[in-house]
Amino acid sequence: PSDIENVDADEKWTATADEAKITTSKAGLQGAVSGGGIPVDASSNVAKQTFDLETQRVTNEIKTGLGLVIVGGPFRQSPNVPLRAVVGFDTAKVGPLDISFLFDIRAKIKGSYDSGWVETTYVSDSVRIGRGNKGSMFILTRDRDAVN
Repeated sequence: PSDIENVDADEKWTATADEAKITTSKAGLQGAVSGGGIPVDASSNVAKQTFDLETQRVTNEIKTGLGLVIVGGPFRQSPNVPLRAVVGFDTAKVGPLDISFLFDIRAKIKGSYDSGWVETTYVSDSVRIGRGNKGSMFILTRDRDAVN
């Protein structure tokens, strides 16, 4: 597809919960990425984001001085915005250290694992452009070698 009107939302996505509890604001991060509120310096490393439609999980990975940082969780289609994926982060690892319990604590306090959203504003066979609930704007490519 060459524009968002031609994007077909995967039928496995479901729209059951409310996005109202997700904070929408500007994170104020430069040269960093944030997954579920965990900021990671991305100024000298390439971040990788994977949406697995079969398992309905999103995973963000970036190599840092502390090791590979992985943040991920299930996603579902927004009931309000069809090209928005609502993410409920439940996995966080920094190198060998598993800190996923932080998402469990936050979910108990908030009453939900829902912690962010990613909205696709343009997609083609090679590029995806989108934005997130913390004001992030991003350009993703399938070709890792195209990233400097």
